[in-house]
Amino acid sequence: MLTALATGVLLGLAAGLSPGPLLALVLSQTLRHGPREGCKVAFTPLLTDAPLILVAVFFAARLAEMRFLLGIVSLAGGFFVLYLAWESLRPGNPPDTAPAVNRPRSWSKGLLTNLLSPHPWLFWLTVGAATLATALAQHWIAAVLFLFGFYLLLVGSKVLIAVLAGRSRKLLTGPGYRLVLRLLALLLGIFALGLFGQAFKYLSPHTTLP
Repeated sequence: MLTALATGVLLGLAAGLSPGPLLALVLSQTLRHGPREGCKVAFTPLLTDAPLILVAVFFAARLAEMRFLLGIVSLAGGFFVLYLAWESLRPGNPPDTAPAVNRPRSWSKGLLTNLLSPHPWLFWLTVGAATLATALAQHWIAAVLFLFGFYLLLVGSKVLIAVLAGRSRKLLTGPGYRLVLRLLALLLGIFALGLFGQAFKYLSPHTTLP
């Protein structure tokens, strides 16, 4: 059971700190609206991953048959991340002076980003499903400990990043603030291109899944 917990902690930390659309959105929302909004984005995997886990356990052995679904998800995710990049490039004020009418919509952005990214799907259809199945074979408590450790570090690491970014955001005013948002937009654009590349790979009949 301790092995299941340790595995969850390590995988959760790796997933939480890995660069991706959700982490970029955590930083973007924190800089634009404050650490509270960044933390909201960090918690969205707790709402979106439950159906992914159920699907993963049921379909783990049929990954090759789901390439079309993964391709569509990747394509939709690429367009949505491009939208987030465009929004970061739009003229705006630093968080402390942002107008009240500018609604952060952190929950909806985080939920859509996570649902339209193939990374959670791929994780739970491969490594996550296999690890969870192994833990369940030992004891249901082992599976619970694995999930607890995974999400504690997945969410906790992103919350920590939001808090740290929030403490330094007062230094990011004027040109510095706009420069950081442009860098985040560039990062989101790169992630979008990666999602489009994955969509092409999954939808092409001449490639194989990893």
